[in-house]
Amino acid sequence: MSPVRDDVVVVGRRHDPEDHRLRDFLTRTAQPHRWVEAGSGEADALLADLPADVALPVVRCGGETVTRATVERLVEAWAMTAPPARDHYELAVIGAGPAGLAAAVYAASDGLSTVVLERDVPGGQASHTSLIENFFGFPGGIGGAEIARLAGRQAEGFGAELSFLRPVVGSRFAPGERTTLELEGGLAVTADIVIAAPGMLWRRLEVEGVEELLGRGVYYGAGRSEARHCGGDDVVVVGAGNSAGQAVMDLGNAGARVRMAVRGEGLGATMSQYLVDRIAEHPLIDVQLRTEVVAVHAADDGTLAAVTLRHRDGATEQVPARALFLCIGGTPRTGWASHHGVATDAAGYLLTGPDLLRDGRRPDGWPLDRDPLHLETLVPGLFAAGDVRSGSTKRVAGAVGDGAAAVALAHRRLAELHGA
Repeated sequence: MSPVRDDVVVVGRRHDPEDHRLRDFLTRTAQPHRWVEAGSGEADALLADLPADVALPVVRCGGETVTRATVERLVEAWAMTAPPARDHYELAVIGAGPAGLAAAVYAASDGLSTVVLERDVPGGQASHTSLIENFFGFPGGIGGAEIARLAGRQAEGFGAELSFLRPVVGSRFAPGERTTLELEGGLAVTADIVIAAPGMLWRRLEVEGVEELLGRGVYYGAGRSEARHCGGDDVVVVGAGNSAGQAVMDLGNAGARVRMAVRGEGLGATMSQYLVDRIAEHPLIDVQLRTEVVAVHAADDGTLAAVTLRHRDGATEQVPARALFLCIGGTPRTGWASHHGVATDAAGYLLTGPDLLRDGRRPDGWPLDRDPLHLETLVPGLFAAGDVRSGSTKRVAGAVGDGAAAVALAHRRLAELHGA
């Protein structure tokens, strides 16, 4: 991962979806930056030495200027990632959330040749969280993006390779043989052991018009990159988990007037108590229980203007909203599992270890003369870690523990392979 750069300034349009994607990328990679709205006097001064028709957004850093900036163009200009350097690795990790990064740190520090393949940016859903206050060892809290940056640099320091914005598009698993992972762009690597830690997809809100307003006032996740721009605005947050709780606190502290729409009867069952208490005390946060969003309304300029809320008693009300943040959980990235004979539970999470046994018997077709190891799937040498694993705690600390444990089990499988 590239080092933090000083004095990064972005000139763009807040409600352009691609501009939001770029802003979100910088925030989630823990790259400090200053956003300047196009058309302002400050923006004109920053662009004075460029052609009048320069393509926005423009990213300036020191003597470097990237015009018509996208995430991909910026990554290339700053040399932030590279394709895998080898054809074969002892260990490949799919996903660079907390579980995948922890696996990379422990595997590389043990001397295993290790590559991490991530379709997005490091950090997973944790990178959307501004402050994780209940993570062991950080009494003042730490941001999810900061955890990812530090862990990524730590893994690279031990020799692991991190290759992000590079999704795995195909794979071939065969017991006792090297696994082949096909990457976007025509590349491929093989690995003796694979740790699957691809994380979650945001659950979508099935309300007409939401998809058209993405990046124009509607956002999935806690909206860390947006909170600073919402001061004085009316905003709505949907959800009742810790990510939603942290989002409403960030927005309220930024000066936004926040409505929190919660379908359930309260917050205590799904949110840490320290967040419940702070939300109750915040003067700018209004928690509305037994409430859901049933419609969104656009302004003439194509940005979000209002949402309609429906309460449990059937009453509806249209409320102003310049932003809508959807923190409604996720579904596991396991659509590939059935194609490889990898078992999942009813919700799509990967089954591993003891959960694969039936009345103490090994699963049908299991090829080894031992039970599946604790985090091992139905494919020997394919381990699951983090949120994607059935029964995981869905906490950052739990994901880190999964990543470390998966590496310890990977050593056992490698010893089997070497013995064979």
